[in-house]
Amino acid sequence: MTQFTASLPSLHQITTTTSFSSRNKDNQIHRTRPWPGFPSSTAFNSFGGANCMEQLLVHCANAIESDDVTLAQQILWVLNNIASPDGDSNQRLASAFNRALAARAAKSGSCKMLAVVADVAHNTNLAAIDIHSFSVIELANFVDLTPWHRFGFTAANSAILEVTEGFSVIHIVDLSSTHCMQIPTLIDAIATRHEVPPLIKLTVSASNKDIPPILNLSYDELGAKLVSFARSKNIILEFKVISSSYKDGFASLIEHLRLQQMVLAAEGNRREALVINCHMMLHYIPDETLESDPSISNSYIYESSSLRSMFLRAVRSLEPTIVVLVDEDADLTSNNLVTRLRSAFNYLWIPYDTVDTFLPKGSRQRQWYEADISWKIENVIAQEGLQRVERVEPKSRWEQRMRNVKFQGVGLSEEGVSEMKAMLDEHAAGWGSKKEDEHLVLTWKGHNVVFASIWMPA
Repeated sequence: MTQFTASLPSLHQITTTTSFSSRNKDNQIHRTRPWPGFPSSTAFNSFGGANCMEQLLVHCANAIESDDVTLAQQILWVLNNIASPDGDSNQRLASAFNRALAARAAKSGSCKMLAVVADVAHNTNLAAIDIHSFSVIELANFVDLTPWHRFGFTAANSAILEVTEGFSVIHIVDLSSTHCMQIPTLIDAIATRHEVPPLIKLTVSASNKDIPPILNLSYDELGAKLVSFARSKNIILEFKVISSSYKDGFASLIEHLRLQQMVLAAEGNRREALVINCHMMLHYIPDETLESDPSISNSYIYESSSLRSMFLRAVRSLEPTIVVLVDEDADLTSNNLVTRLRSAFNYLWIPYDTVDTFLPKGSRQRQWYEADISWKIENVIAQEGLQRVERVEPKSRWEQRMRNVKFQGVGLSEEGVSEMKAMLDEHAAGWGSKKEDEHLVLTWKGHNVVFASIWMPA
């Protein structure tokens, strides 16, 4: 996938101006009829294909932000005709962005009348996103489809096994967007590695029930399954759910961990490793400075700063044995819609491109996979404020945050790197990995996708 930067002729040069009013339903155009003067998809290929689509999306975003309802309407319908939700990867990508822009337009100034467009476009690429609710088995199979999650799982498990060697108790705080799907593999590895397995304490935060992928059972039910699985491996697992939210930087979770440490210090009779495992979850913590949101008030916040940095500072105060930070390597934090759109478009082509290598067109799993990515796109483009939770930051910025709060990065062992390469060999040839500083980066066709970093108190 290339960075799309070439220019596009003005929309007024390639389309005819057509008026539209939500108050006059006779003016609505049937969705299967192309608008007069709009070029066909064949004609649009001569403008550059995916290049053209990105530029159209940018034009549309600018029209929405400037409250130009006529131009925004024109571009939405152009894209509706050339960006098929069942087409190639670039068309499906543009279709998802088209839907997101329509959603934003439908609640923006004069463009609110474009809500009618979404009604007219029912069952097309502007239709609502259908997010699947996974069973445990479905989700386990789902995350195994690509290295997108397995990359972080493999790196984290290898580092955790190495660092916790010799501890009689391993306390894992799992902040994961995939509902503990990493844990069974870790339990199995611990059972294999230790003659006398340690006690495993697993603490999770029940905060991401509204973020795909969605699990169709409660965390208590999930915990019971994990405890049963651990028992089958002759391991004792204690499972605890803390009601805590990313919206305030997991304040309740931090407080719970502090109280636990006080109890352990009073007992003084157990050697316990504290593992903070952050897998694609920290980018949901709001990235604005706290002084801009006076409603946020926590016991561990004592100065105006990014809530993300405050969370990391609180984690550092717990003196963890190891912190694993895995996330997507992109920047979706800009307050400027066009900047955010370009960044998202030039990153989120990757899942659409990769899906063609492992799932056939029309398969249920493919629909589930792309629905989750479409949800991400709509959140990035159509939402603002507290509703815009997809605020991915690049690896370099997270590294700086970690160093600022006195963590030092450590590299993965040779054994861990070998496990990573073996895992990638199970997937399509386009996947690869590279080392940047002490950390590893997952790549697709040479483009950065996900980073995995291991940290210890400096």
